[in-house]
Amino acid sequence: MTALLTAVALTGTAHASPTPPVGGEQLGSRGLVRPDGVKAPPKSKATSFVIADAETGEVLAAKDAHGRYRPASTLKMLTAVTLIPLLDKDLAVKPSSNAVNQEGSAVGLTTKPIYKVDDLMKALMMSSGNDAAMALAEANGGLAKTLQDMNTAARRLQANDTVAKTPSGLDKPGQSSSAYDLALIARAGLADPSFRRYVGTKVAKFPAPKKYYEISNHNKLLWRYDGMIGVKNGWTTKARASFVGAASRGGHTIIVAIMRHEGYFWEEVAQLLDWGFAARGKVTPVGRLVDPLPAEAPVQQQVTATPSPSAGVAAPAPLLEAAAAKQTDTSRTVGIVVIGLGLLFGLVWLGYGLRRRRGSRPRALGE
Repeated sequence: MTALLTAVALTGTAHASPTPPVGGEQLGSRGLVRPDGVKAPPKSKATSFVIADAETGEVLAAKDAHGRYRPASTLKMLTAVTLIPLLDKDLAVKPSSNAVNQEGSAVGLTTKPIYKVDDLMKALMMSSGNDAAMALAEANGGLAKTLQDMNTAARRLQANDTVAKTPSGLDKPGQSSSAYDLALIARAGLADPSFRRYVGTKVAKFPAPKKYYEISNHNKLLWRYDGMIGVKNGWTTKARASFVGAASRGGHTIIVAIMRHEGYFWEEVAQLLDWGFAARGKVTPVGRLVDPLPAEAPVQQQVTATPSPSAGVAAPAPLLEAAAAKQTDTSRTVGIVVIGLGLLFGLVWLGYGLRRRRGSRPRALGE
């Protein structure tokens, strides 16, 4: 039964229904949600989409915003958002055989220590390298730690529909995201200059055992759409096509996220972006991209000093404090008498011992 529910949830026939939906009540709808007073957004073959204003976080229109689907390589946005702050971009990386032999799209890594994290981030976000995703996970301390870091980052972003099971987005049971979450993750990434540089680079030199070769960005709208700045596309046979695109015009940025599209989507996304630029600032939003939760402060051991009763005198230990609090006048009197008798007995015994020692001491010569 559990397996059936998982399969249903990730083929698009189930729907995440948080209470209330993150970002607003209207975003819990599975149908098209649009503002009044303007024409509807252009039609899209995507099962799910979100159009949002990156600056304000306003969701301008959406369809099945919280529907959970397989994210394919759009999940690499979360990988980058998670690892950019954790890894020094100049760190040298030697990919393992496992990383080099990842299935699916690859940049063509070798097991030689010729790569920096910066190179691998370009391979991840430009060429959608699954080999680069695994190499970066290894550089971060391994796959298990990286997945834990990614899911922690998703919770901090309030991307609650997202569950990362791979750093690459390759299909795996239980892995999911939503158009709303992908827009959240893209917004967070675009606030980071390094992320923005990786997703906006069209062509770059990539290290090879002998010199280098060129890699290019898979986001076709970087060449076709005025103001395009990123972000990431993805595709698997089970997930179908997914894409997140962001463009800036007149100092404003619009984000479009689509999921489970059956085919060629570039023109549709361009039209959705155009609609977003025309609608922003003129309509009542149907929801909002929420802000990230505050980062948790590291847990540190704290030692609290208890002021001493007087200078140079140590404070009593907790057990002694408890015993002192329970004392009565009678118990204090008895205690004083007992202590006094003990001291008197000790002094008598000490005097007796000294006298015996003096009587038995060997005499010195000439005495």
